[in-house]
Order: sequence, then structure tokens, then C-alpha cells
Amino acid sequence: MAEDLSEDRKHTEETQAGGEKRDTVRAKPTSKKELIARLKEVEREALENHDSYLRAVAELENYKKRAARDRQDFMKYANENLLRDILPAVDSMERALGQEAESGDFEAFVDGLKLIRDTLISVLGKHGATKIDAVGKDFDPNFHEALMQVEGKKGQDNKVAEEFETGYLLNGRLLRPSKVSISKHI
Repeated sequence: MAEDLSEDRKHTEETQAGGEKRDTVRAKPTSKKELIARLKEVEREALENHDSYLRAVAELENYKKRAARDRQDFMKYANENLLRDILPAVDSMERALGQEAESGDFEAFVDGLKLIRDTLISVLGKHGATKIDAVGKDFDPNFHEALMQVEGKKGQDNKVAEEFETGYLLNGRLLRPSKVSISKHI
């Protein structure tokens, strides 16, 4: 008798909207009316599943669009703080250029340019950029770009003799190498 019951019942797995599976035991429909009712129930479940699928696809597409828009906005405005910090240096440079033309005091003009340089270096430091110390150090191709070799003293081989352009690190990563000359004992 237990065998007959197991033949009359079908063991199936259904997936619910939450993604979890549950086991259900269903008796085989015996009449046409039950078959039609069961067919309508399955059609309803299929429509619900299809609707859930379409909603999930639409939600994923909206997420992708929102993420792309956020990424574009980030890239568009990523330098905003840096630029805001540089603007006072630009204003100071404009004032210095205006003063030099009026006063003719070249020393004051040079002092003003030094202050502007110091302001810009401070802004760079605030945003994680630091100078690479090069002169007198061993040549390191990871941080220095050799433009030429110059004659040097004995024991000074592969030392940086002169720096033509200062190199910078950004939070420990090379932003720009120092352009240098290297000493070599001949």
C-alpha cells in the first residue's frame, strides 16, 4: 500500500522568489477539471517567475547605469579639491605680475614668486605628492631619468650630480621621475 501511495505522488522541487528551494509532495491530478486547475496554477507560477525575472534584469540594468553615471561623476570632479587649493596660488601669481609692472622692484617680484612656489609645493604635499631627493644620492632608474653623464670624483660613480627637473611621488608611487645627470669617474 505504501508503494501505491508513492506511485501516486510526485516529488518535485520548486524555486521560490527568494531563491530558496522547497520540496513539495503533489498528488497526480485524476480528473480533467483538476488538470485544468493545475495547468492554470502552473501558468500563474510561470508568469510570476517571468515577472520576477524581468524585474531583476531591469534592476540590474538600472544598477549598471547608476554605477556608470557615478563613475563618470567621480572622474569629472575627482580633482576638484586639488584645483580649489591651487586657485589661491594662481591669484597670487596674477597679483605679483600686476605689482611688478607697477613698481619695477625686481627683488620683490622674485620674493613673490618664491612664495607662490612654496604655496604650490604645500598644496602638492597636502594632496600626497612629495619631492624625490636626488642630488648626491645613488642613481636609481626607478626614480631617476638620466639625461647625461658628467665627469666626477673617484668614488662618486653612479651618484646624481645635478637635477634638471624635480621628480615627485604620489602617495609613495612614482608620479614623475627626476631628470638628472650622473657622475662617472674617468
